[in-house]
Amino acid sequence: MSLPTEPIGSIPRTHDILAAMADDSGDATAFAELQQRAVAETIRALEELGSPVVTDGEQSKPSFATYPIAGLDNLAPDGAIIQFADGHQRQLPRLTSGPFRYAAHAVDYLRAAKQHTTVPVKQAVIAPSALSLLYPADGIEDYPRERFLADLADAAEADIRRCLDEGAHLVQLDFTEGRLSLQLDPSGGVLDQFIELNNLVLDRFSDEERARIGVHSCPGGDQDSTHSLDVDYSALLPKLMQLRVGAFYLQFASEPEPEKVLAVVAEHLPAQARVFIGVTDPIDPVVETPEQVRDRVLLAARYLPVERLGTCDDCGFAPFADDTSTSRETAFAKIRARIEGTALAATELGV
Repeated sequence: MSLPTEPIGSIPRTHDILAAMADDSGDATAFAELQQRAVAETIRALEELGSPVVTDGEQSKPSFATYPIAGLDNLAPDGAIIQFADGHQRQLPRLTSGPFRYAAHAVDYLRAAKQHTTVPVKQAVIAPSALSLLYPADGIEDYPRERFLADLADAAEADIRRCLDEGAHLVQLDFTEGRLSLQLDPSGGVLDQFIELNNLVLDRFSDEERARIGVHSCPGGDQDSTHSLDVDYSALLPKLMQLRVGAFYLQFASEPEPEKVLAVVAEHLPAQARVFIGVTDPIDPVVETPEQVRDRVLLAARYLPVERLGTCDDCGFAPFADDTSTSRETAFAKIRARIEGTALAATELGV
């Protein structure tokens, strides 16, 4: 297939993992074994669907955002609150003291995944801008924000670099807070700070390395709701595309004005970068048909050069481990539709 297609990252956790998570008395070693079994099952399922690139489905991650800080002892639970459209919330922890360090690293997930496949493995990491939200607004005594950001940048660079060195097909920065920032600060000031911080880290890599780094943006997806779908996408995209990466993974299938989005992407897509458009909506319980996927790709090809086009899912299917709003069966059915529909589009486009 000459039109590349890739998953974003998370797949709903297996029933065994969910049951073990509900049992606080479970054995940690046994739980880790369940997670690794789920990684193998997830990768095998993706391979059977014909996915040219696989992920571990984030079966071992507590969430896409908090994996680096799980277990740190300098955190309090009362950090920034993320409000979703249906009324539910997610709350980040708050850093209480320095220095800031990662407790876990994405390369360990990558190494575990590579044990189960010879197919290229993509690795998602959290963008440093998201973790910048851990620092409290009133500061930390003897640990100024500037020192925190320097420590954060060092940790984020190491997280990305180790995955590249380990042979990741691509390292994807999850940047869902980008669109959310415009809801919190419509002036765009916070978004500008996020872009600056992420580029500070990205500039530490060579052009060749940045070609293997991408960024994913969506309006959040959790428990069949979003946190910022009502924010005008065209306000985010021009700044998003200032990020110095080789690939952009963009939510698209659930967007109410798809042609408006495509026009903005076409205007601002950096030279040499590829854009992967979302052709399946993880929040919609209805499974797309391959023909619907095909038609979304053909629409995108009217605006974007085919040689710089790819497909993905709008978002991960379960970015938080406890999200059971989508079943594994539905997730894999949507992935099948994405793969088959992308192939149909490639045939029609003659590529």
